[in-house]
Amino acid sequence: MELSVVHETRYVYAPAVETAQHMAHLKPMRTSHQELLSHELKISPEPEQCNETQDVFGNTRAFFSLQASHEELRVVASSVVRTLAPKVPQSRISWEATRERFRYHAQAHYDSAVEFVFASDHAPRHESFASYARPSFGSGVPLLWAARDLMERIHTEFTYSPEATEVNTPALQALEQRKGVCQDFAHIMVACLRAMGLPARYVSGYLLTEALPGQEKLVGSDASHAWASVYVPDLPEGARWCDFDPTNDRWGWGTPGEDYVTLAIGRDYADVSPVRGVIHGGAHHTLHVGVTVQPVPSSSMETES
Repeated sequence: MELSVVHETRYVYAPAVETAQHMAHLKPMRTSHQELLSHELKISPEPEQCNETQDVFGNTRAFFSLQASHEELRVVASSVVRTLAPKVPQSRISWEATRERFRYHAQAHYDSAVEFVFASDHAPRHESFASYARPSFGSGVPLLWAARDLMERIHTEFTYSPEATEVNTPALQALEQRKGVCQDFAHIMVACLRAMGLPARYVSGYLLTEALPGQEKLVGSDASHAWASVYVPDLPEGARWCDFDPTNDRWGWGTPGEDYVTLAIGRDYADVSPVRGVIHGGAHHTLHVGVTVQPVPSSSMETES
C-alpha cells in the first residue's frame, strides 16, 4: 500500500519569539515493512540553519534554528511511504525464557535490546504495572500469547478519552483511571512488559485517515498515533520486534497493519516527540496539529533520490 502523510504543526506566540532552537522527528523510518519513497520538510519562517542526523535508535531527526523574531511557526512534513501487511510470527518462546535472557549474569551474551528493559521517564518501574500485567503472564505461556492477552485487556478495560489526559499525564495515573489516549495506552503496555523483565519499546506513527473498504475507522487516525513493540528473541535476527496496538487491538510482526506508518522508535514519548524545542520569548502560545494519511495512486509515485 502506498500512503501519503502530511503532518502540519503550527505554533502561534504572544508576544513574539525572539530566537528558537527546535528538533523534529517527522521523517518516517525505513523498515522491513516500510519503504520511504519521498520526504519534504517545510518550515516557516525559514530557519537560519537546518540539518538532519540519526539518533541512537535509528530515527532521523531534524535540527533547525530560528534567529529572527516571529509570531508563528509552521512546520509541514510531507512523506510518501510504501507499506507491507504484517506476517504472523512463528514463535513459541516463553516469556520466562525471554526474561532470563536479559537477566544479568557474568559473561552473558550481549543483546542490544537490553536497553529497552529498563524504566524510562514516561514508563517508570512501579508495582502497579506488574500487578496489572501478571494475569496475562502465566507459567510457561509463550511470549507472544502473553503480550497479545495484555494488549486485548488494555483495549477492553480502558476507555479512549482525549479529555482524560494530557501529553504530560503520568502513565501510572492513566492506569489508575483506566482512561486515556493512544500515547497513554502505549506507555502502559510498555511499562507492563518491562515490569515483567521484557524488552519493550514505544513506537510513534500514523494510521490511515479513512478506513479500508469494509472496515471501521480506527481510533486515533486523525492525529499522530502510538503503540508498543516487544522483543521476541527466537525470531530471525534483524526482525525480532513484534508490534501491538492496544488502542485498536491490532498486532503483527514489524507493524500492526499495512494501514500503519512507523515514524520513530524509542524508550518512550520523550525520545520521539514530533516537535520540541527551546524558545526565547513567546510567554504564551497556542498549538495546532493536523495529520492526514491517505492512499496515493501508483501513477503519481516518485522514488526519493
